[in-house]
Amino acid sequence: MQTIDRKILIVAAVALIDVDGRILISKRPDNKYLGGLWEFPGGKLENNEKAEDALIRELEEELNIYTWKSCLAPLTFSTFDYKDFYLTLLLFVCRKWEGIITPQEGQEIKWVYPNELNKFPMPEADRPLIPFLRDLL
Repeated sequence: MQTIDRKILIVAAVALIDVDGRILISKRPDNKYLGGLWEFPGGKLENNEKAEDALIRELEEELNIYTWKSCLAPLTFSTFDYKDFYLTLLLFVCRKWEGIITPQEGQEIKWVYPNELNKFPMPEADRPLIPFLRDLL
């Protein structure tokens, strides 16, 4: 049995879907790890935090919107073995939230159709999620 000698990170991400079937993606700031790449909003789970609670917190912090656990539907997950850590990425879908999406960390955001997602450079862990979103929408 192979063990992992690096930190294991669990990240919850969400595909926010608008009434036109577009998905919101966010560009990571250049000064952060994997800077300049596009991703689905979300973030790391804090100690003993549930994925849905992390997403509600992250959406409020990053985009100034609020949603509810009942509006977060789990879709799929991916894993990727980065150099410094092993990542498990949980993807949820959300179609209902309150507030106007306003980037709070200076990040660039875009609404894109599922068939356009491959045009944007994304982290390795995000790429396997794209076919699931295309199939869903």
